[in-house]
Amino acid sequence: MNTALDFAEIDAGMLAEVGGKAANLGELTRAGLPVPPGWVLTTEAYRQVAQGLETSGDDLAERARRHLLEAPVPPAVHEAIVKSYAELGDDVPVAVRSSATAEDLPFASFAGQQDTFLNVVGAEAVVDAVRRCWASLWTDRAVAYRESNGIDHATVRLAVVVQAMVDSQVAGVMFTADPVTGRRRQAVIDANPGLGEAVVSGAVNPDRFVVYGGEILERHAGDKRLTIRSLPGGGTERVETPHEGLCLTDDQVRALADLGARVEDHYGAPQDTEWAIDEHGRIWLTQARPITTLYPLPEQSRPGLRVYFSVNVVQGVMGPFTPMGVSAFRLLSAGAAKVFGYGPADRLDGAAFVAVSGGRMWLDLTTAVRSRFGRALLPRVLTLGEARAVPLIEQLMQDPRLSPEYTSPRPVLRAVRRFARGIHAPSRVLIALTSPRKALEYTARLGAELDRRLVPPASATPEQRLDHAERLLAGTFPAILSIMPIVITGYGLFALASKLSGVPLNDMQDILRSVPHNPTTEMDLELWDLATRVEPEPFRERPVAELVRLYQAGGLPPVAQREIAAFLDKYGHRGVAEIDMGVPRWSEEPAHILGVLANYLRMEGGADLAPSALFAKGAEEARSAIAHVVSAAGRKARWRASVVRFGLRRTREFAGLRELPKFYLVKTLAGLRRSLLVVGERLVELGVLDAARDVFFLTLREARAALGGGDLRAVVEERRAAYEQESRRRHVPRMLLSDGTEPEALASAAAASTTGGALTGTAASAGTVTGVARVVLDPIGAHLEPGEILVCPSTDPGWTPLFLTAGGLVMEMGGAMSHGAVVAREYGIPAVVGVPDATHRITTGQEIEVNGAAGTVTPL
Repeated sequence: MNTALDFAEIDAGMLAEVGGKAANLGELTRAGLPVPPGWVLTTEAYRQVAQGLETSGDDLAERARRHLLEAPVPPAVHEAIVKSYAELGDDVPVAVRSSATAEDLPFASFAGQQDTFLNVVGAEAVVDAVRRCWASLWTDRAVAYRESNGIDHATVRLAVVVQAMVDSQVAGVMFTADPVTGRRRQAVIDANPGLGEAVVSGAVNPDRFVVYGGEILERHAGDKRLTIRSLPGGGTERVETPHEGLCLTDDQVRALADLGARVEDHYGAPQDTEWAIDEHGRIWLTQARPITTLYPLPEQSRPGLRVYFSVNVVQGVMGPFTPMGVSAFRLLSAGAAKVFGYGPADRLDGAAFVAVSGGRMWLDLTTAVRSRFGRALLPRVLTLGEARAVPLIEQLMQDPRLSPEYTSPRPVLRAVRRFARGIHAPSRVLIALTSPRKALEYTARLGAELDRRLVPPASATPEQRLDHAERLLAGTFPAILSIMPIVITGYGLFALASKLSGVPLNDMQDILRSVPHNPTTEMDLELWDLATRVEPEPFRERPVAELVRLYQAGGLPPVAQREIAAFLDKYGHRGVAEIDMGVPRWSEEPAHILGVLANYLRMEGGADLAPSALFAKGAEEARSAIAHVVSAAGRKARWRASVVRFGLRRTREFAGLRELPKFYLVKTLAGLRRSLLVVGERLVELGVLDAARDVFFLTLREARAALGGGDLRAVVEERRAAYEQESRRRHVPRMLLSDGTEPEALASAAAASTTGGALTGTAASAGTVTGVARVVLDPIGAHLEPGEILVCPSTDPGWTPLFLTAGGLVMEMGGAMSHGAVVAREYGIPAVVGVPDATHRITTGQEIEVNGAAGTVTPL
């Protein structure tokens, strides 16, 4: 193997030999783009020097650096460096840059993680710079970055790029998509006199230009107080040189944007580039890498600018769906669309308003945004579940590209009528008004019917199981939505009571505390009650992994073994991220539930703090609140008091049912998951998959085709890697346009800033509490001391056992009617939701005050 290769000999497929940076430079050179000449010392040279290097253990970074700095350079490697350097010319100034195999990747740029040495002159100076590049693979920051991206240290190798220096008059960086707003094809250019290192290192405030479609949208002059220049004989100097005006002409800015577009077109993806302009005015491209922070665009089948809204954010599921989870969601959406009269030609494709990107589900709201009726309705609906989306929708309504296109309300009204008939809304409302008992009996019958339909015959073939899953998924949504007219009746009467009594809705929230018939609340209370009955010793003493082992082996004390099994028999279909059919349930992986039990049993507190007591207290406060509202109505007219009393009793009876459709849906998904595992077992027998659970990395269509044989193990492995990579993504947009723009990023900084030192969000559950914050990104294994304030991205029912010990709640997502807000009100804990970047701006252990009425969170 050659240890040194010219750029012209390198292509993008040589990552293992030359690393990410060199592979890109070779690719750009071969594409005819203006890259300064150079060569790369391959990873084979690093392998020879790094032999015997231990890549684990304590002080790893320091030991590795010392090894690489002290190890002798093999003679053949030394000779290759000297020879290749000489081919560039006599004592040519060069830049010596690290090029790791885990660098400039599509999912992780590693920008700045390894070292670069500029204006290196002389063969021995190049050899020394190469050695220091090797050592920089093991800087503390590089080691930490690899670990955060799940990259094994032992698999990483380093090549070294040696490239002729451009004696630049102006240099900088250019993104071919806006890295802040996400807008594609909008070039953002930072420029400074001298070498580009001043811009790359952040040592200067550069000039900034924004270009879109050939038009320069922004010109912002930086102070440019620092210039880095090459020194004769090698090295660089930093010079304080205030620079008035802009350092690029408009023609140069447009030429750079055109060059960026050529680079992006070559790679088919937005690029982060470095560039330089020499004394003759020629533009050089010195580096290009993918912009890894952009959220991927949803697949798009319809033309024009589209508006997408995140299902994951609303549901509190920040990670991606498995492919089978996506497939199931498409079928559910097809069933829902059919009730409105807009079912797709092939139900496996899902409804037209559903899209996927980054493994997450999105709703296409474009039709609603461009409809006068939708513009009136959408903000009201979003206020209940995702209040932070409302100003974004209002902002989009001002965009001329999204001007109203649909002015007649008739199509919407026809669809609503079809939907109301399809779920028998009139009769459900009537029964809710006239007989709560019959309404509740109906919901119970529906649950029993779904349970009966859920289990295919034991003799069902894998093909029949897939048929059964498709039928049930397509038909489940309409069935469970038939509960919603009953729930809406309860909330409608709640609003009517406010109107008749004159008491504002915000002052009536206590009425919704401790409502009956909420399956999530009942689950949480049963889990707490379970903790009072089981033998405490193993839970107080053993780690969770040991508790799981004991439970699965039947080795817990008798009461605990029996009671936990009974609890999981009833609620084991639930879990974190439970709307994804591909995610294991508590019955499969009980670590979360056993960990919560252990936390409960380690707590110390009086009986008055028990959730059952708090729940009873909440119910009593709700009765008092009803009496207050009835009294206020009675002061206006006696009949009003009667109507308000009647209405609020119905509200209390039906409000808790709002969680029941999801409870039934998740139960359905869990049942079908069990059935699909049988299909997975058959695919293992056929040699198509390695394990039954791998079936969830296929779609329903693919699983059916796979029953004919084949080998999908490589496909599964690739998808699992993509799934795990997406699982590490910290930022998921709430809304996204089809050109990549995140509307929230366009909102003014003032709207997302602190106000008087407080973080602002949406008031969700009244009350004020001061306590210690506990930031939790994943509820599994999380421990919350009594009274601590839970700070999290969002929640679904898998989080709610933590609510029982929380003193307050702060969520990044959600509105006043989102899941976390509703449960917080029921438990009577102060809550603020929709707080931007709360998990970053608040730290565990920090004392904060949560004002659930004002919607503020104040660090103390």
